[in-house]
Amino acid sequence: MDRLVDISFARTPGVWMKDKESSGAERITVLIADDHMLLREGIAAVIQCENDMAVVAEASNGREALERYREYRPDVTLMDLLMPQMDGLAAIEAIRGEFPEARIVILTTYRGDAQALRALKAGAAGYLLKSLIRTELLESIRAVHAGRRRIPPEIAAELAEHAADEALSDRELRVLTCVAAGNSNREVAEQLSVGEETVKAHMKNILSKLRAKDRTHAVTIALKRGIIRV
Repeated sequence: MDRLVDISFARTPGVWMKDKESSGAERITVLIADDHMLLREGIAAVIQCENDMAVVAEASNGREALERYREYRPDVTLMDLLMPQMDGLAAIEAIRGEFPEARIVILTTYRGDAQALRALKAGAAGYLLKSLIRTELLESIRAVHAGRRRIPPEIAAELAEHAADEALSDRELRVLTCVAAGNSNREVAEQLSVGEETVKAHMKNILSKLRAKDRTHAVTIALKRGIIRV
């Protein structure tokens, strides 16, 4: 019962502020942005057990996350990557565009280095796999609040491994996405309004950049690294 009361306080900013002022303790304020209500509630329950942090707002999509950030100015924002209306990357760019000091931790099920790199370039300070929430969440919040970056070792290793790789162009990404959907070169050419030889040339470049054996291998690599999503 006590835990439920604590969570309800965290979702009522005025009550939380009164508690903070009376105790004299500085807490790390947290915004949770994820489109799964049960996950938000689970994260809130974990945070509310800590004396040095509190959830002050929640959002179910990127647009709400931006609105809640403007309203509450949390110390740390936990941001899911895949959300409706506005995804996590777009929300990070919007928030950081208005508030360069914003400290944001990505929550994701995707281990790919390419997606992590996009998040870091957008301004994220941390990258947390949802499978590690129980063991890494609290330390990630504290580390990012203290001004440090927090990235899982396996993600950091992949980022380092592919740091010198040549990125796929926008057209190559579109071609590979079409191929991943099961289209032949002719069908890709029709969908992109280009010649079939052009598609073949793009595929040759894609195989070279990804060091892939064939188109199926290229799709597998791209999905694993988060270069494309289907």
